[in-house]
Amino acid sequence: MAAVVYPPRLPLARRATPLEPLDRLGTLLGGPRIWVKRDDLTGCATTGNKVRKLEFTLARARAAGADTLITAGGLQSNHCRATALLGARLGMRVHLLLREEGDAAPPARGNLLLDLLAGAEVSRYSKPYYRAHLQELYERWCDHYRARGANPWPIPVGASDGTGVWGYVGCAAELVEDFRKAGICPGAIVHATGSGGTQAGLTAGAALYGLGCPVIGMAVCDDAAYFQAKVRADLRDWAARYDPPLDVERLAIHVEDGYIGPGYGVADPEVFATIRQLARLEGLILDPVYTGKAFHGLLEEIRRGRFAGSADLVFIHTGGIFGLLAQGDLVNQ
Repeated sequence: MAAVVYPPRLPLARRATPLEPLDRLGTLLGGPRIWVKRDDLTGCATTGNKVRKLEFTLARARAAGADTLITAGGLQSNHCRATALLGARLGMRVHLLLREEGDAAPPARGNLLLDLLAGAEVSRYSKPYYRAHLQELYERWCDHYRARGANPWPIPVGASDGTGVWGYVGCAAELVEDFRKAGICPGAIVHATGSGGTQAGLTAGAALYGLGCPVIGMAVCDDAAYFQAKVRADLRDWAARYDPPLDVERLAIHVEDGYIGPGYGVADPEVFATIRQLARLEGLILDPVYTGKAFHGLLEEIRRGRFAGSADLVFIHTGGIFGLLAQGDLVNQ
């Protein structure tokens, strides 16, 4: 393997995160053994996968002399919450462009509560307007801050672009040692895919570091064709920016889109049942937007025999506890 040369990174995440087995769940299922890469432990309030990507994104922003971060996502976006908190930690202004998920304006709770607590400026838009005008909104607010003498830095949704890819290339490097210590050769690495950047990084990293198993993204919104195109675009952007020792066009992109349920941010009762089961059986907290859907999909695929030849599977826990708290009224129904 050729040497992997990483760009500058800010040390913002708690790394390396542990790899832990879910033995009681595995016994209940009758196999395979499921291991969880605990990326919900990358920080306290900055918990989750986004901080890995933001380590590289914010390093670029600081090197360019940026003083203002502008990014976007849903009202309960984990990425926006992480950006708000990390911006505060670095002494940078943060402006969030948030997409409303319903007709009513809900109270500030979960991720939104932390956005406001961290001092982020928040602009909220209806879902149709946000979808139709997001790029225009980025440009408008960048112009607004430039006119006031600031130096804004736009960050794409989820920090999912060629720079953000590095976050989960780095996670793949950790998995090499994780697998060695555990003595496993997993049949697959499974995770929730929502903006594509985590999947792009894991897919590239698995190839670079010879992990020897497919990376399967469990879609939480949009279909497989969308994610295959988005992940490929992020990989091409990464290759164009950094010229890594890897032909990204030859990478297989695996997406399972059968467990999206009613839509983004909305989980059906079976997902909440899985969330309760994991909390009570293993003390592991999942969320209804990302990890709960993805883990439920993994369990269903195991029950259907998809991984019958695998002794071990690895699930990347990408965080999301604050999104769970925002839907607390649905958890125990």
